[in-house]
Amino acid sequence: MEKVNSSEELMNTFINMSSEHSVRQFLIPGKGKFTVVLQEEDHLSISSEVTANPELKNMITGSREEYKQGKGMSTTELLKSLSPEDFA
Repeated sequence: MEKVNSSEELMNTFINMSSEHSVRQFLIPGKGKFTVVLQEEDHLSISSEVTANPELKNMITGSREEYKQGKGMSTTELLKSLSPEDFA
């Protein structure tokens, strides 16, 4: 498992992902273990999945509302919340 020691290393992990290397597992000391799965961007498939699964639509709607209420965190906010001490 890859150990990520800075926000720059974390961004490089994301940048270096591809369709052939679409799953990455890494450890951020002080935060925990993470698994990231790269999925191809396909708006039509998401739309069709939401249409086929009403519960998924409810989950997405609920998630958006919670984010608007300040209960969520964007990737940018996550990266900003990390400090050098988290990687010590």
